[in-house]
Amino acid sequence: MNVHEYQAKTLLGEFGVSVPRGRVAFTPSEAVEAAQELGGSVWVVKAQIHAGGRGKGGGVKVVSSHDEVMAAAEKMLGMTLVTHQTGPQGKHVKCVYIEEGCDIARELYLSLLLDRATGFVTIIASTEGGMDIEEVASTTPERIRKVPIDPATGVQPYHARKLAFGLGLEGPQIRSAMKFLQGMYRAFTDLDASLVEINPLVVTGEGELVALDAKMNFDDNGLFRHKDITGLRDESEEDPAELEASRHDLNYIRLDGSIGCMVNGAGLAMATMDIIKLYGGEPANFLDVGGGATAERVTTAFKIILSDPNVKGILVNIFGGIMRCDVIATGIVEAAKEVDLNVPLVIRLEGTNVDLGKAILNESGLDIVSADDLADAAEKVVRALQEVA
Repeated sequence: MNVHEYQAKTLLGEFGVSVPRGRVAFTPSEAVEAAQELGGSVWVVKAQIHAGGRGKGGGVKVVSSHDEVMAAAEKMLGMTLVTHQTGPQGKHVKCVYIEEGCDIARELYLSLLLDRATGFVTIIASTEGGMDIEEVASTTPERIRKVPIDPATGVQPYHARKLAFGLGLEGPQIRSAMKFLQGMYRAFTDLDASLVEINPLVVTGEGELVALDAKMNFDDNGLFRHKDITGLRDESEEDPAELEASRHDLNYIRLDGSIGCMVNGAGLAMATMDIIKLYGGEPANFLDVGGGATAERVTTAFKIILSDPNVKGILVNIFGGIMRCDVIATGIVEAAKEVDLNVPLVIRLEGTNVDLGKAILNESGLDIVSADDLADAAEKVVRALQEVA
């Protein structure tokens, strides 16, 4: 789950991370009131969407009068902001964040994320703050520093020293880096975050460290422990199909391909997507119906797949262990009766009650292509798309 910048900064501030003062506004008049409350002579108006690259898309504006605050808010509120992370469809801006100006001497990059190769929370830092960190990692990887944190010890002083020296910090800034990093780490672990990213982390003219921007993602599996964070969820920022899937405990992620996938088990789902690509196709989604799905849940999954207009064919790949093949087959038949199934459908069933499942499909009257194994299924669905193209 993602949250907006202003929400991330509020959470980080509660853990002692230094952030600029700011106020969220939903109307231009509220934006002006926020600037008046903050005081000063320079403010930053920031569009709030779940995507990076806002500055390049016109979603960040530095202003120096209340009239300019009003004008910037009027322009941003209601706009469709397009960035490299939103795709061409962009995202609708419903609120802006008014933040006090900051005297920036240097811009750095700092984040915490889980390195699944080591199982450690890992510090990622760079002197190239404010830039696309992916580009920095690709073109100048020597400017990216990684420091793993053993969960048994947590953040130690030597982590901060190693980080500070790598970023060119000195003197009191090293002590500030320790406090800053400890706050980030406690927020990461206490709130079950999957990412805490500060870009840029700025060194001010007075030598202080401040999170000028902040991004936080949370592990959905830990949200049951954090009802307050769940309340921060902005469903309008999420893909409608993915949101509908989450309501039915389905793991669904929309992709850019044309072959819809319905699989039970995350590993099998990833293998299914890989083999589709191997045979020249492109998966349209990741969809794991889980090991104990009901016929109703399978029906919902089928409808979600077909809600994507890019889907030109469907591959169902089920290995029946806990999930029985006859349950999957019943769900597919029920879904096909409720929707207009006008794309090729290839089904591979194996495991518990496979013969019963195949009998249900055969007696349904649906135009179904059966496959003997996964490779056969991938080859058949790709060929079916080529024939109707």
